[in-house]
Amino acid sequence: MRNVLLTVGVFLAAIFSAATVAAQSTPEPAFKMAAATIPVPQELPAPVRDAISPHALVMSDAKSAYCEIWLRNSVPAVETPDRSNGVVFGQIKTGTLIGVVKFESRVDDYRRQPIQPGVYSLRYMLQPVDGNHQGVSPDRDFLLLVPASLDLTLAELPADQLLDLSRKSSGTSHPSVWCVVLPPNNPAPPHLPALIHQNEGDLWVLYFNVPLETPAAMGLVLVGHSRTT
Repeated sequence: MRNVLLTVGVFLAAIFSAATVAAQSTPEPAFKMAAATIPVPQELPAPVRDAISPHALVMSDAKSAYCEIWLRNSVPAVETPDRSNGVVFGQIKTGTLIGVVKFESRVDDYRRQPIQPGVYSLRYMLQPVDGNHQGVSPDRDFLLLVPASLDLTLAELPADQLLDLSRKSSGTSHPSVWCVVLPPNNPAPPHLPALIHQNEGDLWVLYFNVPLETPAAMGLVLVGHSRTT
């Protein structure tokens, strides 16, 4: 009996040891997402600030917050959606305010351009169909950053003005672009909001519902870069 008990004890100890090693070898995710109620940044002009929901999405790494995102309470839709090839959010007009982001430290945008800490508005833009943008992304839908202090209106911004203001974010001759990943190649998770790591391209994608009259899931690449810059 003593030998039997000893054998069982050794067996259980081996199982416990293996389980401990497995648990220790499972890496923690590089980023996490949580919902929180946070006052909308005061850096925004009043017309923009009043249109933003205080229900924020906070993305953080193991040490600190990476960014906070606030979405607009409601996003207007056009009567006649743009059904051009490659356009998914054709119901959103170019230059439309989608939300606001605050970066806690310096980050890089989808084109590897450095973005300084601060508050920025996120506005919708379509990638032009021309030779300068071929191969950058298979998708045409993007969000552009605009420094909060320069985004003075809730109205849609004309494309030329949006591009010019977004260059103030990057400090380069190119606007600061943030890729939107879309179905069917990138179906949204069943429960939103959600932060997903996409192995292909090593991208971290935040999925959320755009507050249109009929909410639509959007995935925004917050960490990761275009293979072609």
